[in-house]
Amino acid sequence: MPDDLKRIKPEDPKKINVNQQWEIDYWTKELSVSETKLKVAVKAVGPMVKDVKNHLGIK
Repeated sequence: MPDDLKRIKPEDPKKINVNQQWEIDYWTKELSVSETKLKVAVKAVGPMVKDVKNHLGIK
């Protein structure tokens, strides 16, 4: 099934999928971080939004 290019929010709002560019774009804007910082955080603590926010010091 092809990507739905009209998506504006993640399918699972509790997880960050760094394999989809549109999700990277969404989360970098949502968390106000660079793509590199987002990917490093996900690699360090996993894809769960709460863990990434904690790692980045975001409440």
